[in-house]
Amino acid sequence: MSQHLIQQQQQKAVQQQRLTAYQMLQVKLLEMPLAQLEEAVTAELDDNPALETSTDEHDDGLIAQSEDAPADGEETFEEQTEREERADALDTVLDSIDSDDRLPDYEREYNRNYAAADYEEIVYGDTVSFYDYLKEQMGEVSLNQQQHDILEYLIGSLDDDGLLRKDLQTIADELAIYQNIDVEEADIAEMLEVLQSFDPAGIGARSLQECLLIQVNRKIKHLSNNPDRKSIIALHAIQRILKKYFNAFKKKQWERIAESLHVDMDTMAMIVSEIKRLNPRPGAALGETIGRSLQQITPDFIVDTADDGSLTISLNQGNLPPLTISPSFSDMVKEYQQQRQKLSSSEREAYKYARDKVDRAEGFIEAVRLRQINMMKTMKAITEIQHRFFVDGDDNDIIPMVLKDVAERSGLDISTVSRVSNLKFVQTRWGIYSLRSFYNEGFISADGEELSTRKLKVILKEIISEEDPQNPLSDDALKKELSERGYNIARRTVAKYREQLGLPVARLRKSIN
Repeated sequence: MSQHLIQQQQQKAVQQQRLTAYQMLQVKLLEMPLAQLEEAVTAELDDNPALETSTDEHDDGLIAQSEDAPADGEETFEEQTEREERADALDTVLDSIDSDDRLPDYEREYNRNYAAADYEEIVYGDTVSFYDYLKEQMGEVSLNQQQHDILEYLIGSLDDDGLLRKDLQTIADELAIYQNIDVEEADIAEMLEVLQSFDPAGIGARSLQECLLIQVNRKIKHLSNNPDRKSIIALHAIQRILKKYFNAFKKKQWERIAESLHVDMDTMAMIVSEIKRLNPRPGAALGETIGRSLQQITPDFIVDTADDGSLTISLNQGNLPPLTISPSFSDMVKEYQQQRQKLSSSEREAYKYARDKVDRAEGFIEAVRLRQINMMKTMKAITEIQHRFFVDGDDNDIIPMVLKDVAERSGLDISTVSRVSNLKFVQTRWGIYSLRSFYNEGFISADGEELSTRKLKVILKEIISEEDPQNPLSDDALKKELSERGYNIARRTVAKYREQLGLPVARLRKSIN
């Protein structure tokens, strides 16, 4: 009996392996987001005289790794950002629309896809608010007090993407109730036309179709004084497509459209290229959205997507200086080592002090280097698994992925991947996202399609948004509705997803008139 207890105690003691100080430093630095790492480096520079900043000229703060090395003279990430956002944003939007024959509510569906995600998208850029930017343009228009109030209310009614989804009668009612302004729809329509003349083009549109038409019409107007024949032809073709073949356009049925326009596919390719310059979300370019402060987050990674779909991953080094060992300390240690047998007691103390500081500085520099390697390995694995999302920006393209998947692809330990993924953010052309937002479990639908739990939440929120507010669906009813759509999940799972979306139970969703 006593032998058994001794064996158990010995096994337990063997299993309790403690991390060394160097390993703890590695773990600590790996867990830090960039802002905290900068503070840690500054503190270490202050505390350790053997650690210095290198005299070598500091680079741009990015460590990049790409699938294909970029050629000399290519655009920088910042130069490409605006062009890239417009180039594929429309494809992403159109890909998210149902492919059946019914005319989907494009705008509501697109917003649901983003709002239902269990992360917050943060636009990274200008800190001037959406509201203030448009109000600045109001000052350039001659308005009486009533027109000013109407226009200001319209700006306040815009959604985050810059579109206006309230009908004019609703706005008229709200103005009467909340602002004590009694106006006709025609008065509001007049001010809406003024708003739609503001920058960026497409702001204040009431639909995707109107948003794109406003942009096309403005481009045609700007080219009227200095006509470019090819661009004019393409723009007039787009104008016709948006007006007459919008349903086919949403489904990207380019061959069908080319046949209707009586043009060859080369000409159609030129037209599509011009279409991709349009911006389906003009408000996204305005930085901070109405009613929400811009959360200042420094991205740890920047993922740049090229036109061919290849990705370049950059590790943001921020204001981190290149680190090196102090030459004076290094020389001191070498000198003492060569005369170790002849050192006095005070010199031995100085030698031990210098050696400890140099060892600590070397350990810190190595820990920072390993952090960079593990960060890049993890981010590379995530972009490989979620490649389609980084190209298209469609939340529905995020596939099931867990820490184990990233660990296997990167060759790192799961605990390392977990630490890298925690409190880290990546900047993409679509905004800034938490790395944790790319992790989600999988689900197999009735037809064998593998879906992410994120997409299921989008579908669940869509069902709830379409329910009768006077007779909201219970969790059992929601389960049945999902089952009819091919998603057989348990009622308790429905309840869990509903709670994660911040939606109350049916009785609390019931509208009271």
